[in-house]
Amino acid sequence: MNMETKIENLKKYCNSLTQYSRYKTREVYIGDIPLGGNNPIRIQSMTTTDTMNTQATVEQTIRMVEAGCEYVRITAPSINEARNLENIKNELRKRGYNVPLIADIHFTPNAAELAARIVEKVRINPGNYVDKKKFELIEYTDAEYQEELERIREKFVPLVKICKEYGTAMRIGTNHGSLSDRIMSRYGDTPLGMVESALEFLRICEDEGFHNIVLSMKASNPQVMVQAYRLLVNKMEAEGMNYPLHLGVTEAGGGEDGRIKSALGIGTLLEDGLGDTIRVSLTEDPEFEAPVAISLANRYKGRENHQPIKSIEENPIDPFNYNKRKTFEILGIGGSNVPRVVADYSNRIIDSYRDLIDIGFSYDELSDKWNLSDTAADLIYLGKNSLPFDCPNGLKAINDYEVWQKVENPYNSYPLFELKNYLNSTKKSDELNFVKINSEVLSNSDITKIKDDKTVVLIVETNNLHGMAEQRRIFFELLNLDIQNPVIIKRDYDNISFEKLQLYSSTDLGALLIDGFGDGVWLKVYKLINDDDSKGLYVKSFIRKTESKEKIINRLLFNILQAARQRISKTEYIACPSCGRTLFDLQETTEMIRKRTEHLKGVKIAIMGCIVNGPGEMADADYGYVGSGVDKITLYREKNIVRRNIPTKNAVDELINLIKEDGKWVEP
Repeated sequence: MNMETKIENLKKYCNSLTQYSRYKTREVYIGDIPLGGNNPIRIQSMTTTDTMNTQATVEQTIRMVEAGCEYVRITAPSINEARNLENIKNELRKRGYNVPLIADIHFTPNAAELAARIVEKVRINPGNYVDKKKFELIEYTDAEYQEELERIREKFVPLVKICKEYGTAMRIGTNHGSLSDRIMSRYGDTPLGMVESALEFLRICEDEGFHNIVLSMKASNPQVMVQAYRLLVNKMEAEGMNYPLHLGVTEAGGGEDGRIKSALGIGTLLEDGLGDTIRVSLTEDPEFEAPVAISLANRYKGRENHQPIKSIEENPIDPFNYNKRKTFEILGIGGSNVPRVVADYSNRIIDSYRDLIDIGFSYDELSDKWNLSDTAADLIYLGKNSLPFDCPNGLKAINDYEVWQKVENPYNSYPLFELKNYLNSTKKSDELNFVKINSEVLSNSDITKIKDDKTVVLIVETNNLHGMAEQRRIFFELLNLDIQNPVIIKRDYDNISFEKLQLYSSTDLGALLIDGFGDGVWLKVYKLINDDDSKGLYVKSFIRKTESKEKIINRLLFNILQAARQRISKTEYIACPSCGRTLFDLQETTEMIRKRTEHLKGVKIAIMGCIVNGPGEMADADYGYVGSGVDKITLYREKNIVRRNIPTKNAVDELINLIKEDGKWVEP
């Protein structure tokens, strides 16, 4: 093996970056339904009922199965809930449902050991299973660290032996929000820490000859989640392992935000062939999760038949760490600026000022001024159309070159070229020119002729079925050629439902954004249609009949940028999906907090039903609202507790008072 191959192996996390191919993992049986190997991507979700309420849990499980769940997870926070799993299982079998059940265990090894004798799979969280978190930074010597691992082995091996005896599968599920003090002290709050947390437990299983294992690396931040899964595969490859992967973005929230964040994280990994089973975690009833997961998984059926994409010899980026592609700035595009949003009005005639309200611009006739919202588009593509008034400040118009060249002294208007036409044109803008490129153009040496042109912003297009990989390949080539022109990512969709547009565009754009690619985003949607295969299980369509296509797409683009942590335009909510541990009504509470705080641009609020993942996730939020007892809430500032056991009826007011104390409150 030569040095270049060794370097590339250090970056490897999938079969290919250009040819779609499922990553082959070990086959693991969960009851009678196997995952991994050559099996399809499996769908699962988790109940939100009290596990001690057998009837309610059975009824909800049946609804989940009818919605498409192939596995159902149920929380077992204590030995009593673990024991009642047998009653739940028996009742389901009596009613003709043989769905494999998964016990969700955190702090209670004795509950896990009992559950492993009853259900088909147990999920343990290595950060909670043996370790207790005090958020203490401890300096371990190698010998002391090894002693801690021996303590874990002693506590963990009994469960491993029971799983071997009963044929029970196990998920070792790391959560970014609940890493142990030991892991945090050595590796920090990082993807590497997440991976090592799982590998410590996995190596114990291998020592015991137990291999019926699934792994997960969940985080509420899709970027962290993607990096952790990639790194996990890389580390497993180095150690000769190939355990199947359960994918999920934890605490994604509800509604449109939850779907976008989930699609961005899960979809990015699916694009590279990673993932054997998925769960979309929404702050909604669990039967609404499966249709979203199914839509994500189904997109990759037949994906291997895409048009060939030129292979690469070496990945020019570090796939485990974020680094933004370096670009120079042209009129506020590229450089250190946040990604810009393009509104496409090429198929809409603009008759009056009011037509721009849909993309965040409202005109006040009395003051003769434009007002911009926090989600005002930066660019408007008019195609062959034109504005009947001057383009507002804060907005740049893009016209096809043929139209632009006929307008004398166009104000805030710039031309869009094909590369060949641009190079041959005698009339160009002195400030800003948009030039379309695709993979075919990139193979032509003409692309290097714009390398030093400080007026050219590139528009990267694709019509490949495996479009994200083709556009990523274009970015790789730009890096290799040291072309630093800003790039706007453009994707086209036709005859697509809003639900699928939401998921597909979040994947296609988000997967590039979280790797540091893209100085702008542009969606061209020819026709939106009704969704016929969601089984009516989307909790709401998120669009009103009065909303224009342009308004829908503008909001979607800003939400994708927010989910990718590239441009913050509103309050962010990190909300868990609820389960039997939840100590208050998560959906109702999340909506109540949202109504009172959604105007706080840039503030991140975590809403957690219980303590399991709460404290750790606070580190990724400004404020935390966590259930700490029946009708009791504890408030956090980041990961630090500031107020304990507040009555639920007063808790939202207390949260707002805390935000006011920190000077982050503004009146709506």
